[in-house]
Amino acid sequence: MLNHSSVTEFLLLGVTDIHDLWPFLFMAFLIIYLINVAGNGAILMIVICDPKLHSPMYFFLGNLSCLDICYSTVTLPKMLENLLFPNKAISFVECISQLHFFHFLGSTEAMLLAVMAFDRFVAICKPLRYTLIMNQLRCAQMAGTAWVIGFSHALMHSIMTSNLTFCGSNHIHHFFCDIKPLLELACGNTELNEWLLNTVTGTIGICSFSLTLLSYLYIILHLFLKTCSCSMLHKTLSTCASHFMVVTLFYVPVLVTYARPSSGSTMDQERVIAIMYTVVTPVLNPLIYTLRNKDVKRALIRAVR
Repeated sequence: MLNHSSVTEFLLLGVTDIHDLWPFLFMAFLIIYLINVAGNGAILMIVICDPKLHSPMYFFLGNLSCLDICYSTVTLPKMLENLLFPNKAISFVECISQLHFFHFLGSTEAMLLAVMAFDRFVAICKPLRYTLIMNQLRCAQMAGTAWVIGFSHALMHSIMTSNLTFCGSNHIHHFFCDIKPLLELACGNTELNEWLLNTVTGTIGICSFSLTLLSYLYIILHLFLKTCSCSMLHKTLSTCASHFMVVTLFYVPVLVTYARPSSGSTMDQERVIAIMYTVVTPVLNPLIYTLRNKDVKRALIRAVR
């Protein structure tokens, strides 16, 4: 990874410039991070240890919990450090590494949510063929493909960004290293980087989102056309509602950030939206699944006992 520029480190300006808010924000984000690790860690533990949860749905849920822990760990510890200490420097290599893992885990989660929607589609619309279609090998292949594509996508961005020239300001108006703030600091031509961000990242996001919506449209049509029992309809919709809430919480802030041009938003807006999908969403996922899923709640109770 070569850096042909005079900049060897960047300064992360953080969430806010108001110093009086830093202690409060530090405690708030620390508590959120600990809840995230504890909640997602508990789900991951019971999915692995409880034989009753060894099914495709909970296999993907375990993957999602692992992703959420890692996703927050990429950005939150550094943000907490910057809120506590005045030195906000991050080395060039650390910055590119943070960018890589942020996009690796983010794009993997987008594809995993689409896989989870497809799993619900097969379970509801083709129940007799469910065990045949969603067998262990196929589930592992689908999850593995999401992880590999996510890693390759992020590697492309990290290599392209590391080859840019940074010769001016090294102040990043964000609390972590992302592509858009770094492109604003670059001295050379960034058209290729912007094209890759809009085309490749946009394609992954739009395809994953479209597959997720398509799966739920088929589920809704199937339920209303073929399900006669109101109780069965309510139960099935309730099961899917938790996953759809997670999809909404993940996609809405991401689409707002990456679908619009940088000139159309201020840095403060970008940072507030980024807090939503890097801090808030990962901690809400375990709460949504445990509060709305009876199997997970029973497994947690058994684990505590």
